[in-house]
Amino acid sequence: MKLQQLRYIWEVAHHDLNVSATAQSLFTSQPGISKQIRLLEDELGVEVFARSGKHLTHVTPAGEAILEAAGEVLRKVESIKQVAQEYSNEKKGSLSIATTHTQARYALPETISTFIERYPDVSLHMHQGTPMQISEMAADGTVDFAIATEALELFSDLVMLPCYRWNRCILVPRNHPLAQLSRLTLDDVARHPIVTYVFGFTGRSKLDEAFLEQGLVPRVVFTAADADVIKTYVRLGLGIGIVAGMAYDEATDKDLVALDASHLFASSVTRIGCRRGTFLRGYMYEFIENFAPHLTRDIVDEAFARHTKAELEELFSHLELPVL
Repeated sequence: MKLQQLRYIWEVAHHDLNVSATAQSLFTSQPGISKQIRLLEDELGVEVFARSGKHLTHVTPAGEAILEAAGEVLRKVESIKQVAQEYSNEKKGSLSIATTHTQARYALPETISTFIERYPDVSLHMHQGTPMQISEMAADGTVDFAIATEALELFSDLVMLPCYRWNRCILVPRNHPLAQLSRLTLDDVARHPIVTYVFGFTGRSKLDEAFLEQGLVPRVVFTAADADVIKTYVRLGLGIGIVAGMAYDEATDKDLVALDASHLFASSVTRIGCRRGTFLRGYMYEFIENFAPHLTRDIVDEAFARHTKAELEELFSHLELPVL
């Protein structure tokens, strides 16, 4: 059994069983990958992938277990490389982050800019997706950090660190009737068509919970994953927008009014998640602390030493999170 063979089956599984695409991403040949997979299967005595002719159709039950173990091996190998690189050149390496559009566009730019200036030889990669996709990428080791509001808690392999608290605003054109009210109620909001986030994105669950508790049914006419897209459709008159407060930019959104909605919806917490057992390099600790200053190296190490969600919650229970 060779490490290269484990990497091949892992990559094929994560390229939708497309051997040709895998070969391109690994800068090798398709026949070479197919041969190595067959040799591994022959050695193990089981098939990792089921086939129809020359095409892979699905991962076998045995293959699922083998791939999980292979992923663990590959992550351990990567950790060994990280340890060696930390001692050979502490300012050179790579850092991969998965996050949502809102975080990438509004919360992270200053942190990213500072990090690149401080570590010009660290290759920084950002992936965007749904909270579920983001969490999966962190859980399977595709990325180092996941930054999101939803879904991280569904993955027990992730250590979740609270970064900041935030709430929502209602976006309307300047001449909109809601802009004339001194204080909004949920009933006021429910009377208008709503443009907001796709379910599962950027604290959407808090919004739905608030309407449900009041016995109201919001008329959501359009959803999107991108706050800037939501603004576009508010400008077109499709409805009122409900977005994260940080997504309102006074400089570029002068034609819109942001109405405070913090009294209507429970606040949400954005967290940074990292796979348990990850070797954190010095610049990774620094990235976390730049993004969330209360998450010092000692606090992060203490969080990694906690083994259950309850223990983590106890660690951060007395922490006053910054509000963005």
